[in-house]
Amino acid sequence: MELHQLRYFAAIVDEGSFTAASTRLHVSQSGVSAQLAKLERELGQQLLYRAGRTTTLTPVGKAVLPMVREALAAVEDIMNTAGEFAEAVRGPVRLGTIAGCTIPGFLDVLAGLGRTHPGITLGLTEDDSNVLESSVRQRRLDLGLIGYGGTIAPGLDLHVISTERLVAVTAPKTNLTHKEIRLADLVRGPVLCLPSGSGIRDAYEKSCTQADVKARVDVEASSPLTVLGLAERGAGTAVLPASTVTDNQVNTAVLIDADVPACLGLISRPDEHSPAVRLTLQLLRNALPTS
Repeated sequence: MELHQLRYFAAIVDEGSFTAASTRLHVSQSGVSAQLAKLERELGQQLLYRAGRTTTLTPVGKAVLPMVREALAAVEDIMNTAGEFAEAVRGPVRLGTIAGCTIPGFLDVLAGLGRTHPGITLGLTEDDSNVLESSVRQRRLDLGLIGYGGTIAPGLDLHVISTERLVAVTAPKTNLTHKEIRLADLVRGPVLCLPSGSGIRDAYEKSCTQADVKARVDVEASSPLTVLGLAERGAGTAVLPASTVTDNQVNTAVLIDADVPACLGLISRPDEHSPAVRLTLQLLRNALPTS
């Protein structure tokens, strides 16, 4: 039994197919298949069921998978510990973030990491928050900066960065007579919001569910500035977090009577990380205190 065979087996399970695993490992599909077959022969047991392009674990495969992961983690710990004794933190860090993130502390950490720790290789991915959360859970990413509504599903460590109420922004000539607007009143007219998968949309839809109101979105755009621009031109009412409202828009914005806030947070798996990931996580937490 060889270490790379265990890596191949874990990759096939994580990716769901030999094809996806070979892409991730940068090894030919035939090579991955041959090594998995060799491992099964050495164990005298089938680890995976093959059905077309998909694979599922056999009972034996389910039983040995946790031990395979522990073995791979132990080997990584050995390498990392040796690196730490050499006074060098090295290794890859796979970080995901919502698109267009311009938080100064976040950018400061990323910009300075290469100068202060040249042994760390940073891979940065931008995507929707729900995709980033799923990628962290499935070990495709180590860390993720995401937006979410109120809470996230259990199973991840969450460092809360900000929590904000939702606001409704309308055209300048709109007559606003209240300091708050109910969701039931908001959805009577066109609603502008960010796409599904964003934290703002998640907070809006969860709030509507709690208020027993059907969430309405007539126009969606990926950029809050685009949503604001459309609202200013009379396309509808924009649903956004309070921090996006500028001084020029204060008179056209009111708080939404919603129970679920729009939040921003840093997520990671609770299991043991490499020194490179632990260091990056700590630097980000220090640079992004809860507000």
